Amino acid sequence: MRVSVALPTCMEGMIYPIPFASPEQLVQIVERAESLGYHSVWGNDHMTTQAYVRQRFDQPPRYWEPLVTYAYLAARTRRIRFGTGVLVTPLRRDIVVLAKQIATLDQFSGGRLLVGVGVGAYREEFEALQPGRKVHRGRLLEESLRALRTLFNEREASFRGTYYSFHDVQLFPKPKQQPLPLYVGGNSLNAVRRAARYGQGWMPAALPAHQLLQRLEVLRSEAEIRGRDPGSLETAPQMVVLLARTHEEAVSRFRRSQMYHHLLSLQTSTLRGQEASAFEDANLIGTPDEVAAKARDLRAAGVTHLAALLFAVNTVSEFIEQMSWFAEEIVPLLEDAKPQAGVP
Repeated sequence: MRVSVALPTCMEGMIYPIPFASPEQLVQIVERAESLGYHSVWGNDHMTTQAYVRQRFDQPPRYWEPLVTYAYLAARTRRIRFGTGVLVTPLRRDIVVLAKQIATLDQFSGGRLLVGVGVGAYREEFEALQPGRKVHRGRLLEESLRALRTLFNEREASFRGTYYSFHDVQLFPKPKQQPLPLYVGGNSLNAVRRAARYGQGWMPAALPAHQLLQRLEVLRSEAEIRGRDPGSLETAPQMVVLLARTHEEAVSRFRRSQMYHHLLSLQTSTLRGQEASAFEDANLIGTPDEVAAKARDLRAAGVTHLAALLFAVNTVSEFIEQMSWFAEEIVPLLEDAKPQAGVP
């Protein structure tokens, strides 16, 4: 089992208070994560401030664009990998430029890029960037995956779809990794099917155990239908983490965190149908022994990567403390689940 950390690229006002992490602090987090042996860091992707964040904070958040951020961080590190968790391709209209950025970053980082993609949790963000454009974001995402694969695989790439078109494009160099690892983010059954069809992995977020198990069965079935080996697909859920010496303290601190308010905001999208009372059970919140037991259960169910661990804290110092605690006390309790230094 691989273990990775969510990097706060676009999390101010949502998961964390404003301000939260400066560029210098992002470097500090990544360098510490690498020294602790984490497999990768995963940054999220937003372009403008959501309505609920504007209502809650007077100060706008700083959203650091993940690919540009990674270009800098890759030069400051040697081993740790960089994942987009997730890159919202519907927000990026020129798919050829995006493919060029991804391929260039994979080359300059020495093949350390992992690309998670998704539709984005907030339609209002899409409408702010592309006002009046009527699209089905799920179909747009699927088309972006097909277009990216075409650009990464073909010498002369041509594509004509509903949303993207290009003709006779020579996109070189290709990504250093062949194939470039693509993960599909999302909790819906459609997201599971997209992962089985197009991806090397599926990246759900904070799903209760019973729903995760149900969707894992769908992932395996859909992969087999398409002639793919289900065992070749990585299951990489994003989980909220808060460690404390007692269960009561962990729950209390979690409910006082900005993370808790963010999860509440997702009850109309990513976490539709999930009650707030289920947040603690669905995530890694509790004592080290409790969290390790949950992680072992996830591994037994088929989870191969604890990706983008989201620490429910309100300061960078608390973030680094929780990240260090998890690596030093939880990972050893996972037996063979030690974070791996190599590539998948």
